[in-house]
Amino acid sequence: MVRVIIVDDHAILRRGLAQIINESGTLRVEGEAETSSQALKVLRKTPCEVVVLDISLPDRNGIETLKLIRKEFPRLKILVLSMHPENQYALHALKAGAAGYLTKQSAPAELVKAIEQVSRNRKYVTAAVAEELANSIGDDDIEAPHKKLSIREYQTLCLIASGKSLTEIGQQMAISVKTVSVYRGRVLEKMRMKHNAELTHYAIKNNIVN
Repeated sequence: MVRVIIVDDHAILRRGLAQIINESGTLRVEGEAETSSQALKVLRKTPCEVVVLDISLPDRNGIETLKLIRKEFPRLKILVLSMHPENQYALHALKAGAAGYLTKQSAPAELVKAIEQVSRNRKYVTAAVAEELANSIGDDDIEAPHKKLSIREYQTLCLIASGKSLTEIGQQMAISVKTVSVYRGRVLEKMRMKHNAELTHYAIKNNIVN
């Protein structure tokens, strides 16, 4: 029986995930957490093989949480489950040490399959993620300006391009508006752009946002 910890800040979603996992017959939920700090506390006292991790948490970015878990529990397999499409965060998650990446729109059977696969020390990638991985090794993609961004800067780019205000971005990322402004400045500098409109145009053109 593969033991699983669920980390997601939505109680209803956690309940649904737990039901899917426990009904599989091969997996069992051993614990849950709704924040990054809570996840680390649960993991320190609850043995498991796989962590199902939401990429958006209220107290810390999911990618940063992933890195912290990997550092303290290097043998744990982490499956990132996100509301964001693969072309936004999948590569960042895999490069940070995730064993797989799924969107929350995935079928229940695919979630079970993914958990089982990563528990056997194998990566789990969907066709969309595989395509992103293939594109990432192309010459044009290596030189793409957004590839130079950190995960926080990239997240800022995505939210700006989605039409969010600095205040809304700060609330979603759980940081101050001043810090958002700093990230925005870095994004503009690294991508050699001057305005949000340029960032939005770039993001749409490169399918970073729809």
